Amino acid sequence: MSLQIPALNEQDSSGSLEVAEAIFGQSFNETLVHQLVVRHLAGARAGTKAQKTRSDVSGGGAKPWRQKGTGRARSGTTRSPVWRTGGVAFAARPRNYEQKLNKKMFRVGVRSILSELLRQNRLVVSNDILPSSPKTKELNARIKNIDAKRILIVVENVDANLALASRNIPYVEVIEAINLSPVLLVSADKVIATPGALKQIEERLA
Repeated sequence: MSLQIPALNEQDSSGSLEVAEAIFGQSFNETLVHQLVVRHLAGARAGTKAQKTRSDVSGGGAKPWRQKGTGRARSGTTRSPVWRTGGVAFAARPRNYEQKLNKKMFRVGVRSILSELLRQNRLVVSNDILPSSPKTKELNARIKNIDAKRILIVVENVDANLALASRNIPYVEVIEAINLSPVLLVSADKVIATPGALKQIEERLA
């Protein structure tokens, strides 16, 4: 069984593209898609925040004053968290926020997103979206009639013309098919893919 991905417009040279229903005709699994997006965002966190505990702060080896008879509260070190120059009571440590998700779940989740995009008419195919020069003006002219705020362009390989033409256009993202991001797919109002990119996606998610 196969499905048709429509062309960006009637004048587009690519025409509609036939794709496998097993990849682009899957039911929407909201729970899995949510898990996929959360995992992707968590993996992007740096996790490099660090603070010093009382044992990390230098100094504080001598007892500030004797235990009894001073009228003050007892204290064993000036590096205690209650002192101004002391350590932090529950100090932050560098950590890894990555979440595990096996390959099968990833493929099913991305297939689910692509299928829903196609059902909502947010996924189209186009050969003519690629600019012939690194001019932002040219790419702007090609997307000006698209009724969408956030546009994601998926290609086989990002060439210099497309990279330079797109980098100054707000809400336009360009990505290679091999690096397909579930977050970018979910957030895009319109996903424009080249025929070659869609074939790459089919092979990867099969």
